[in-house]
Amino acid sequence: MSGHSHYATIHRQKEVKDAARGNVFSKLARAITIAVKTGGGDDPNSNFKLRVEIDKARAVNMPKDNIERAIARAKISDEVLEEVAYEGFGPGGISVIVKATTDNRNRTSQEIKNLFEKNGGNLAGPGAVSFNFENKGFLLVEKGDNPESQILKLIDLGVEDVEETNDGVEVYVIPDKLSEVRYNIEGLGYVIKETELIMKPKNLQTVGDPKESDKALSFLEALEEQDDVQKVFTNLDIPNV
Repeated sequence: MSGHSHYATIHRQKEVKDAARGNVFSKLARAITIAVKTGGGDDPNSNFKLRVEIDKARAVNMPKDNIERAIARAKISDEVLEEVAYEGFGPGGISVIVKATTDNRNRTSQEIKNLFEKNGGNLAGPGAVSFNFENKGFLLVEKGDNPESQILKLIDLGVEDVEETNDGVEVYVIPDKLSEVRYNIEGLGYVIKETELIMKPKNLQTVGDPKESDKALSFLEALEEQDDVQKVFTNLDIPNV
């Protein structure tokens, strides 16, 4: 949508800045540890979740030693982790899905509930907003000299959707095809800037009022900064000013 910024794009730009300061490494290390413990072992060739998290860490130049330490920590830790999803509404009527991993569901649930209420939102029950989201594999491909030709080549790979943005070319695929498509895209000589499993909104919620959009962004950032939160998905759409 020209002239608009989806939250995923805004978050991506913020994440690049955070990575430059090293602020994102601890979150990525935890994500890698969790992927080992919940995804089926420490081999990225058989643990799809781990493969995705390692690729994401490498994309922001996380040191190899950090990655290996996170994997080793998972193998020796006896911490029992549980994956939990929360759904609700935020400022401007935006829909929000929060994915968290915790060793204490009651504590995490209360903290997430407080964040919603403190920021003018409200937590809802399962299914309240998830019907408006689809599970997708996502790849951000560096834009080439001829984007039109590039997009046609990507479409020929059998991807579900392709969209040119200021950041690059966004590619959406069936989740279990993510690694295969990544391999095929790299085979064409293209640089992949980001690989992720996401929940893509079917319909966006445009928040045009600057004060309301700032409030929504502050709320989403507060959720992401909560220690147990791994990912936040929303249908927020902000018109560019």
